[in-house]
Amino acid sequence: MERTPLQQRLFELQDPGYRAFHCSLLPTVDPDRVIGVRVPALRRLAKSLTPEESAVFLAQLPHHYYEENQLHSFLIAPIKPFDEALAAVQRFLPYVDNWATCDSLSPRAFKKDLPALRAEILRWLQSPRVYTVRFGAKMVMDHFLDPFDPALLRAALSVRSEDYYVNMMLAWLLATALAKQYEAAVQYLETDALPDFVHNKAIQKAIESYRVTPAQKAYLRTLRRKTERGKQP
Repeated sequence: MERTPLQQRLFELQDPGYRAFHCSLLPTVDPDRVIGVRVPALRRLAKSLTPEESAVFLAQLPHHYYEENQLHSFLIAPIKPFDEALAAVQRFLPYVDNWATCDSLSPRAFKKDLPALRAEILRWLQSPRVYTVRFGAKMVMDHFLDPFDPALLRAALSVRSEDYYVNMMLAWLLATALAKQYEAAVQYLETDALPDFVHNKAIQKAIESYRVTPAQKAYLRTLRRKTERGKQP
């Protein structure tokens, strides 16, 4: 396959040792699609592109390489108008195929119109696409725990999935909610509201957090489930 000029620039930044390590963290991505470029180098490349180069690249979907998708997410982040950032995200989400690209996608403009973002999150949480759902839950975690939207947390934690990457994000969301809105969040653990994996993983992550008090951690330990029902791989 003949490389584009931008792909060639990415290969010039390749770190073979990092590539081998990073492939082990991306089981959903074909290793042949991973170049092996470290995140700081990708961010520098994103900043070096002219507005015209960025616009052309953002219009070129789907991309072939994992790093192109990472670069795409970094180029969306600084888009200033809310509507433009949202449109760019909506175009890109169907092509997100791994947790790292999903979690790298963090548009700064989203904080400008939380009511409009809220409406989109509710749609994302109902998507049949794994990483669209994960992204929706991440947006709840990033924007709606402080200030707090209890109904949106409930909508996210009502998602039921067999996918590991969705359930890991739900656990991360609840653990973060325990750090920021403990009294509201702990009720999800006290009322047997969640699948075993999400329940126990959220407790584990909360106990590892410095933002949860020792007394809260002691209580959370008593809420762990011993059953292996619905255990995730």
